[in-house]
Amino acid sequence: MTDLPPGWIVAPLGELVDVLDSQRVPVSAKERAERSGSVPYYGAAGQVGFIDAAIFDEDLVLLGEDGVQFFDLYKGKAYRIYGPAWVNNHAHVLRPRGMLEISYLHHYLNSFDYRGYANGTTRLKLTQAAMNRIPVRLPPVREQCRIVADLGVHLSRLDKAADLLAKQLLRLRALKKRVLVDAVPLGDETGWRTVTVAEAGRVDLGRQRHPDWHTGEHMRPYLRVANVFEDRIDTADVMEMDFPPAIFEKFKLVPGDILLNEGQSPEFLGRPALYRGVPRDVAFTNSLLRFRAGPDVDPEWALLVFRRHMHAGRFAREVRITTNIAHLSATRFKAVEFPIPPLAEQREIVARTADRLAGVDRLIAEVEHAARKADALRASLLAEAFAGRLVPQDPNDEPAAELLARIRAERSATIPKQRTRSRRTPRELAAPPTRVTGDDYQQETLPL
Repeated sequence: MTDLPPGWIVAPLGELVDVLDSQRVPVSAKERAERSGSVPYYGAAGQVGFIDAAIFDEDLVLLGEDGVQFFDLYKGKAYRIYGPAWVNNHAHVLRPRGMLEISYLHHYLNSFDYRGYANGTTRLKLTQAAMNRIPVRLPPVREQCRIVADLGVHLSRLDKAADLLAKQLLRLRALKKRVLVDAVPLGDETGWRTVTVAEAGRVDLGRQRHPDWHTGEHMRPYLRVANVFEDRIDTADVMEMDFPPAIFEKFKLVPGDILLNEGQSPEFLGRPALYRGVPRDVAFTNSLLRFRAGPDVDPEWALLVFRRHMHAGRFAREVRITTNIAHLSATRFKAVEFPIPPLAEQREIVARTADRLAGVDRLIAEVEHAARKADALRASLLAEAFAGRLVPQDPNDEPAAELLARIRAERSATIPKQRTRSRRTPRELAAPPTRVTGDDYQQETLPL
């Protein structure tokens, strides 16, 4: 490659590492890992627990063989293990050979774009054969050490910054949750009354989906769980179903309707969004609950109440688990408490809370932007390192090509010659086989 600095080469990964055998961890061992043990247990995505046995006890690099991590250029695909560890067979275990510094390999694999090497449809997989073909940009060994030392200084600072940003995001999201919970008190507020959801408005379950309705004369769009997020309806993937006119009128949404997820993971159960008229002429399915506010309830207030209930875990108290999915039935939803202040106070609280949330959202957006910039800086730093522009070259360093040629020569000299096909005569092949026994190498005839 013409863009290589002096002394650098490109070599396939399979020629620079030994790939060690890992093992499949039985279920019983996984269960033990959750309860006891002191040996780290690693899978494709890094450490997943502890176990009471070890199969590796050296400094090695792990590279996950399957999953979406191949497309995440910033979250790390390669991991280091330093001592006793158990590695399951979803991770490639790599031991660098003499001309490859292990920290250099670790950083390089975390900067490499695997999209041309991982294959699969529903789940990506990096086979060992494909991994062995990965091109490694290899400088002289001494330059590898200089690159690793310089990267260590810069990446440690980025890691500290990323850790601070992550903690700040957690604090801001907790603050947003607190704003929502505090906005709707459930005590005996003056002039307020507390009723049930059923008394505050009307609750309906959407239309059930059926294969017979996938086509028909009256195709209409409908919303489902995948479209309803907190205070937001995603219209990127709206599906259609056959709705005869009378049926469509029953399930048609009108601006001001609130949709809540009937089935979700517990922390997102009852996630609400206000329908504001987009998309137009749309219905909803039975994976969603619809709340239509009564005359003394502002829809924006109802949305705030439901957001409060979700973040306070109120809906989670009504959960029913089926097939690993939490459900909020219409019956149980109707019985949940619903505070109603005067309409003017409802609108005042909604406006005040919206201002507070907007301020928190601005801070969250700024922190997320800083985190993206840190990720981009990390990627740029690694790109400079493996382009040979991070540290200066030293003409006194032994070129990587010369070292690789010497290693190849030494390896070829130590590889035993392959056995050739037997040249015995048919009569010799027909003779009973023999085996060697004892220290005196006597031959014993074996039965055919």
